[in-house]
Amino acid sequence: MIVCIAEKPSVAKDIAQVLGATSSRQGYMEGNGYQVTWTFGHLCTLKEPHDYTEMWKRWGLGALPMIPQRFGIKLIDDEGIKRQFAIIEKLMQNADSIINCGDAGQEGELIQRWVMQKAGAKCPVKRLWISSLTEESIREGFNSLKDQKDYEPLYMAGLSRAIGDWLLGMNATRLYTLKYRNQDRRNSGAGSVLSIGRVQTPTLAMIVNRQKEIENFVPRKSWVLSTLYRDTKFSAITHDEDAEAEDRANVEKAKAEGKTLKPKGDIFMPLEYATEEEGIAVLENIKNNPLTILSTQKKKGKEAPPYLYDLTSLQVDCNKKFGFTAEQTLNIIQSLYEKKVTTYPRVDTRFLTDDIYAKCPQMLNGVFQVKFNGVAPYAQLIKAIGGKKLNKSKKVFDNSKVTDHHAIIPTGVIPAGLTDMERKVYDLVARAFIAVFYPDCLFETTTVMAEVPTTATEGNDSEKILFRTSGKVITDEGWKVVFKNPEQQEKTPDEAEEKTDDAEEHSMPVFVKGESGPHIPSLSEKQTTPPPYYTEATLLRAMETAGKFVDNEELRAAMKENGIGRPSSRANIIETLFRRHYIRRERKRVVATTTGIELIDLIHEDLLKSPELTGIWEKKLRDIEHKTYDAGQFINELKQQITAIVNQVLADNSNRKLEITEK
Repeated sequence: MIVCIAEKPSVAKDIAQVLGATSSRQGYMEGNGYQVTWTFGHLCTLKEPHDYTEMWKRWGLGALPMIPQRFGIKLIDDEGIKRQFAIIEKLMQNADSIINCGDAGQEGELIQRWVMQKAGAKCPVKRLWISSLTEESIREGFNSLKDQKDYEPLYMAGLSRAIGDWLLGMNATRLYTLKYRNQDRRNSGAGSVLSIGRVQTPTLAMIVNRQKEIENFVPRKSWVLSTLYRDTKFSAITHDEDAEAEDRANVEKAKAEGKTLKPKGDIFMPLEYATEEEGIAVLENIKNNPLTILSTQKKKGKEAPPYLYDLTSLQVDCNKKFGFTAEQTLNIIQSLYEKKVTTYPRVDTRFLTDDIYAKCPQMLNGVFQVKFNGVAPYAQLIKAIGGKKLNKSKKVFDNSKVTDHHAIIPTGVIPAGLTDMERKVYDLVARAFIAVFYPDCLFETTTVMAEVPTTATEGNDSEKILFRTSGKVITDEGWKVVFKNPEQQEKTPDEAEEKTDDAEEHSMPVFVKGESGPHIPSLSEKQTTPPPYYTEATLLRAMETAGKFVDNEELRAAMKENGIGRPSSRANIIETLFRRHYIRRERKRVVATTTGIELIDLIHEDLLKSPELTGIWEKKLRDIEHKTYDAGQFINELKQQITAIVNQVLADNSNRKLEITEK
């Protein structure tokens, strides 16, 4: 008998249906030579400290650090889990072979391996690896089963992550709680624990540091000169001498290395005055002198369709557009996956493999037939690209950018019975998928340079004040028509803040070089502003890039290996911080509580709160998965680091204490 084990009852039933195991039994399905059973997510966990030695049962500084010689696993203490495990254990011990049908990712591999170990499975094990739960995908997966050994590095990465989290979380939480918690709170329950985590603490530190930056921010005023000419606003500019010098240095460096680097030429920045009086003096000096057009330059440009979704980018957009939390979005896209309408969600790539290209017409045909409330929202959009070969861009199809799974896309299965929230998320995924087969959006940017002379005064020669204006006109919407849905086009304040393009999307009069005329100058006050508070969307992005602000999509993708946490775990990390009352929501803002701030202030060890150092750990875990780093070395390094942290904190002779509140 072949025993298949899935991660959820619903997934097991889908697999059993395909395999012909249609007879229901207690805790499994049977038929056609198969027994298909399931877990409920995690059935096993790493042993707790008191499971290793009685000495670690009682919290005491003298028992730290707690470093087991060998880590073990145990069943989670739950009657339902124990009953299901007993069924699994019996099936596995009588099995001829086992097929691991767990979620195709690091956590799924760990869940099922632990169950098989605990059940004492001795027979050969194969691995099912699929990206969707459609019947076609399941059949293809069973026709190309891999040996369990092929996924050993994935398991070792997951095991190293679990052990690393145990070592740091168990030791640091006890250490900081015993050393710094207000003694009066000792018997106040779980809420009195100072929780420290490998990912949660650096995430909290990012929030706290941003909050302090905002609170300590001192605005700087300046005055900006602009002028109105032919109903068009021109802004005063000046040469950015520092940027131009850096550009020249880069060109010379490239030349010395035998390379060719094209100089950027003139680089400009806004002309600002430190005092209002200085600005007014210049305004008065130019207002009666004519403005002259120096040049007009038209430049054609194009914008490629947005990348497909990975989990983080989907969580970001759902938070911006609909106010969904990261956890809500994860639950919704997981539900859509289990309903077979979208592919595997816990992914960190935005690309597809080449073999998916041949299946795209079939997927689009399924999306074409989708109807919500009797309306087919995608039919006309897909009809416009039907009947011809689909565009195949390297920005979409790139095998080198895909490891375990490809980007989140529709499967082509027609959804039915979706909730309003599920429909919104499906709509984002579907439109992103349709858009990648559309042509680029084409636009034309016009940049106009002008100058106004100052009036010469006694002791001061006349000089030229430069002005510039830009306008951007879309000449062919291309993929943008796919997103012409009022529900998706609603702009949030966060999205408005993110717009950085200097050229506004509007037409302007035709200006001719050499033309000249009167203008109306004005002076406006400008004040520097603090960075914005984190929202869940921007916090997810910061976790993805280890706290560094990176707006460029390609650069951000390159930094993912040094992000903190995995895409599938970040939502839970954020929710844990909320549950611990270290952070709270203020509308869309994520704000640190007094306890959260004081906890980060208590921690002097950078290893515990640095996003960059945590990002390095995350990179090592990925390297274990890719077989370029040794799991044993990772664990040994952590043991040494934990020991050093314990010694540093124990040596602290200050009397710092933290009162835990929920404010």
